[in-house]
Amino acid sequence: MAADKDPNAFLTIGELSAQLGVPQHILRYWESKFPKLRPLQRAGNRRYYRPADADLARRIHRLLTVDGYTIRGVQKLLREGEPRDETLPAPIAAPPAPTEWDLAQTERQLDEPSFDYGRLVELRDRLASALTA
Repeated sequence: MAADKDPNAFLTIGELSAQLGVPQHILRYWESKFPKLRPLQRAGNRRYYRPADADLARRIHRLLTVDGYTIRGVQKLLREGEPRDETLPAPIAAPPAPTEWDLAQTERQLDEPSFDYGRLVELRDRLASALTA
């Protein structure tokens, strides 16, 4: 039904609720919570969502369901403006894959202890004698 419509056509509340997968009463509730969401109302209070209204409803739906915002959080975002993608930190790059040389170096380090075993035994004996004295 709405799939055959021009992207600039008005949507009824039923069409928009079907697109978003939410009941119609949720859209009416959002209208009470988000002053920017104001569809045209014709005779008998039939609601017609302009393309801008439909985009705003989709944005509200995404923020609430996908991004996990609360109603109050979405209200704040709409008042202050949603952060742009440029302000988000860049993703952390994955470390480079280890080379054959890296693997060989790691094996050598595991085979050769980096401490003096004799000195460690001497320290253990001194501590044991201090505890028994």
